[in-house]
Amino acid sequence: MRLQHTLSKSVFLSGIGLHSGSLGSIAIHPAPANTGIIFVKQVGDTIEACPATIQFLGQTDHCTTLQFGDFQIQTVEHVLSALAGLEIDNAYVELQGHEIPAADGSAAPFVEILQDGAPIAQEEPRSYIKIVQPIHVEDGQRSISVFPSALPHISYFIDFPHPMIQQQDYQHSCTPQEFTRNISSARTFAFRKEVEFLWSRGLGLGGSLNNTVVFSETGLVNEDDLRFHNECIRHKVLDLIGDLSLIGFPIIGHFQAKRAGHLLHTQLVRAILENPDKWITLNAGTPEKSHIINRTAETSATPSLLELQPAFLSV
Repeated sequence: MRLQHTLSKSVFLSGIGLHSGSLGSIAIHPAPANTGIIFVKQVGDTIEACPATIQFLGQTDHCTTLQFGDFQIQTVEHVLSALAGLEIDNAYVELQGHEIPAADGSAAPFVEILQDGAPIAQEEPRSYIKIVQPIHVEDGQRSISVFPSALPHISYFIDFPHPMIQQQDYQHSCTPQEFTRNISSARTFAFRKEVEFLWSRGLGLGGSLNNTVVFSETGLVNEDDLRFHNECIRHKVLDLIGDLSLIGFPIIGHFQAKRAGHLLHTQLVRAILENPDKWITLNAGTPEKSHIINRTAETSATPSLLELQPAFLSV
């Protein structure tokens, strides 16, 4: 039995949003057991809250967005990947602005501050979803599936017609150590033509060679080299881990993705919840399936945040 975890203290990070180009900050606070991950924003004397669950998924065009009423949070996948990768179950992510800071385009800066927050065990056991029958989602040549497995595992495959990418596959054992060492520092990547297209649509305004790996037609625009020879597929794994966390509970299964992205990742999350006969729940104190299916990490947990003083870094 593994216990749930949160942070011992609040941690902070500020920077430019990848798509908005606006400066923003986050403060990640400890949260009680069974809270989950909740994004919060103080507006005057009130707190707007948006649980990091699939029920609040917004658009998935080039990033994963959450939305609850007028409260929208762009580009949540990297911070969610860091939280899930380090197996931190409960946290309030306090936001200033509308987009999570891009940092260096990877999850490593989030991992660093979360480690500084000294994760600690809580009294409640961690609940798991264990896949017992395959679940599959596809869109033409793109697909993603999850199969029964004794341990969580990810197999990812990509294929880009670029001499520095081409066909890549990667196997990831889902442990905090493997995530920190081999996945967290893989950066967002894009192609020069794609970047120009994003700019024309008012996206990618905060993108730069400091937070994005940019490929020209035949090579690399960045002056510094890739962090891994297969950095692109490692970043795909990073995004998948963040998107899968929107189910609200860790999943035990073997994920196999082919040319997938945020849209298919989140469609698989929905497919899992829509097929409760293909999974079971594990661990003492495990909630009923109906609770998992309907979970919205109730915002009634957020008033305790009123006891905290907003503590953003100066921007």
